[in-house]
Amino acid sequence: MYYTAPTDEIFEEVKAQAIKLWVEVDTDNNRYGYATNKINRIKDLHNVKDNVMYIIAMFDSNHHIILASMLTEEAKSAIDERIISGGNLTSAFK
Repeated sequence: MYYTAPTDEIFEEVKAQAIKLWVEVDTDNNRYGYATNKINRIKDLHNVKDNVMYIIAMFDSNHHIILASMLTEEAKSAIDERIISGGNLTSAFK
């Protein structure tokens, strides 16, 4: 399941909210282009294989909680399923 792409709607939601998080919450990190680099790495990603998890993996656990609060229940559930199937016992997306 980890390597299975979610629906296009979920992927686009996660991508958009991740970019929003980098822009709005992590502006201090952009002092050296950090946030811009992260945004550039995901803005042109397509919904294939585990790209949604690639986006999630860019954030630390504290930012997982913030990102989860920005997502719909459907998106959180899709991510949680993939995290659990990847071998983790819990996730911030539950």
